[in-house]
Amino acid sequence: MSRTKAIQYYIFARLMLAPIMLWTITTLVFLLLRATPGDPADAILGARASQEAKEDLRRQLGLNDPLIIQYLNYILSLLRLDLGNSYTSRGLPVVDIIRDHFPATLELSLCGMFVAIVVGTSIGIFSASRPNTVFDVSGRLFGIITYALPVYWVGMILQLIFSVNLGWFPTAQRFNSIFVPNSFTGLYTIDSILEGSLDKFLVSVHHLALPSLTLGFLLSGIFERIVRVNLKQTLQADYVEAARARGIKEGRILLAHALKNALIPVITVLGLTFAALLGGAVLTEVTFSWPGLGFAFSNAIGERDYSTVQGIMVFFGSIVVVISIAIDIINAYIDPRIRY
Repeated sequence: MSRTKAIQYYIFARLMLAPIMLWTITTLVFLLLRATPGDPADAILGARASQEAKEDLRRQLGLNDPLIIQYLNYILSLLRLDLGNSYTSRGLPVVDIIRDHFPATLELSLCGMFVAIVVGTSIGIFSASRPNTVFDVSGRLFGIITYALPVYWVGMILQLIFSVNLGWFPTAQRFNSIFVPNSFTGLYTIDSILEGSLDKFLVSVHHLALPSLTLGFLLSGIFERIVRVNLKQTLQADYVEAARARGIKEGRILLAHALKNALIPVITVLGLTFAALLGGAVLTEVTFSWPGLGFAFSNAIGERDYSTVQGIMVFFGSIVVVISIAIDIINAYIDPRIRY
């Protein structure tokens, strides 16, 4: 079988697996929500509400139906692309909640990912090009420490230092006034540029800086470790030794030969990390009161809002599945070492 046909077969197989992965995600979310303690009626009406009122609400929400009936109704709604309505938030459709909050999460994730790539890749290249030195050891420690530090702890420490004590950054929100940029994309930095307002752009960046730096700094250790390990292995390859024997300068060997091949695994990590970042920004958004989808997700869990939690998880799960398939396809084309 030719490589082109093998790649086409591989892509077809990955696309066929996508519905199975989405079904697994949706089923797990449904079952785990029902298995956790707590009653949506108690969370919505409060502890002092009468038992009759709670029973009436459970009947309206379909929570008194057998579990299999609830599950079938849930799956049928998803097949109609209907994520349902929020139990709270005045019955707002979950799609509207996602539409209103996702731009904030996307903006934070993009900026955090940019910081992570720049910092992690730079430290990884620097430490790998100086093996068995203090720089190599420092890079290794950087990767371990940043990976181990909890986001909420680092976020609170940075807020305490740079927001409370020094007053350099705001402690919460995306903007400090009601005069937000006109909504074109929902990303305040981009919308400010499209509007031609430098003042609004600077305000947006000012609010975005601390949470994105926190998130990016803690994620940078992942890229540092991947780049350092792969680049050190690549620099020991035969073709690198041959290039050195021909008298090619070390800097050109590093940038033109070794780095290109060492970055292939980074593409996989980049896509999957960004997908996980979109769904894993919950702690960062809660810590910085960032009004994104993670913040809405956290509130929905506290309010036992099954519809909102399920809808957001299905949305994030779909993103993870799509990005993972896209990364596999990209790797299949750019890396001839992959076999099927």
